[in-house]
Amino acid sequence: MIAKVLSRIGIEVWKDIPEYVGLYQVSNLGNVRSLNYLKQGFVKELKKYINSGSGRKSVSLCKNGKVSTNQNVYVLVAKAFLNHKSCGHKLVVDHIDNNALNDNLYNLQVITQRKNISKSIKNSTSKYTGVSKKTKEKKWTAQIQVNGKVKHLGYFTDEKKASEAYQNELKKINESKPTTL
Repeated sequence: MIAKVLSRIGIEVWKDIPEYVGLYQVSNLGNVRSLNYLKQGFVKELKKYINSGSGRKSVSLCKNGKVSTNQNVYVLVAKAFLNHKSCGHKLVVDHIDNNALNDNLYNLQVITQRKNISKSIKNSTSKYTGVSKKTKEKKWTAQIQVNGKVKHLGYFTDEKKASEAYQNELKKINESKPTTL
């Protein structure tokens, strides 16, 4: 994708935000602009702020005279350039470098929620997915995320046993999914 390469070298490309075509655009560098600022017919780049709840760059957008919910910039970039469609917890937008403030297109990818969780867990203390070291308890813990909720699988004295608990639970989840023909 050419816009992704251009974002790496700092060349800005603008696209309409799907839900706000003709009203707002987002760039491959993570900037957002109004195409009719204050209904006065001029283009203006919007100020981004750090959302206190998510800790991510956000903007406020209006449609039909009403302020919509605050929008995370990285999601707007993914919708415009990566054709991301919000679908709950199935597919999510990931910051490749794990820097939640780097909303450049080259740093974003759409991946499964499970892969995103595994990516964060792999950055923890264990070499196994779903396992981390609890230093206070001096034990290994295993947990898995299912439908957006974390399920604690227990504490273990052995890292490998914690991994086995994670793998067993993952197998149960996969076996319980209905198959489509």
